[in-house]
Amino acid sequence: MYLYETHFHTSPVSKCAKADVYQSLDFYKKSGFDGVFLTNHFMTLDNKTYTKEEYEENLYFYFSDYDKAVKYGKAIGVKVFLGVEISHGGTDFLIYGLEKEWYFKHPEIIEMRMSKRLDFLAENGAFISQAHPYRDSSYIDHIRLYPNNIHAVEIINGCRTDFENKMAENMAEAYSLYKTAGSDNHRAENIQSKRIVAMTSKHPLDCESDFIYAVKNSLLEIKIINIE
Repeated sequence: MYLYETHFHTSPVSKCAKADVYQSLDFYKKSGFDGVFLTNHFMTLDNKTYTKEEYEENLYFYFSDYDKAVKYGKAIGVKVFLGVEISHGGTDFLIYGLEKEWYFKHPEIIEMRMSKRLDFLAENGAFISQAHPYRDSSYIDHIRLYPNNIHAVEIINGCRTDFENKMAENMAEAYSLYKTAGSDNHRAENIQSKRIVAMTSKHPLDCESDFIYAVKNSLLEIKIINIE
């Protein structure tokens, strides 16, 4: 079986991450993963004003970790796929299937409210999974669900409780949405939950489209790996 991580973050692009690209990919290589989706937190869009130049400057920084990851992944034998995590008041969405050039061409996403932004991303070929939709934390004012603007739900998040994950699975089933799973790893081998979550495939995935096809056709299984 081929192992894939669908949700992890690296420093310095994700400010909350404690591990850099090299530490993270070394960890996944050691853990037997064949590929990873780097889903760093996207630049702040809510209540933020950018000029075109500022938007592009932020994007160059945002994709700098991805560019490093692709190069280092080739060197050590870990396939690196592009993902993006966008947020709205603590509500997060994982975006798969768009090339980085797409984001440079569409600065108009800055001015869109979240539901319209999600619809626009989907119309342009993105596959969207709401991450940990029932996450309960002190900094989150309230839980927001977007079942009509997404394709999938992250039903197992390695950093969330069993109850939160079960509620996410209930959401996916109630709305007939696809299911994804990921570690939400910010710390490489020092992940606080001491577990990582893989989506496994009988066949290698060569691109983001392969992953989306596999999710839509129930070709992936979820595997939870406990680490010391």
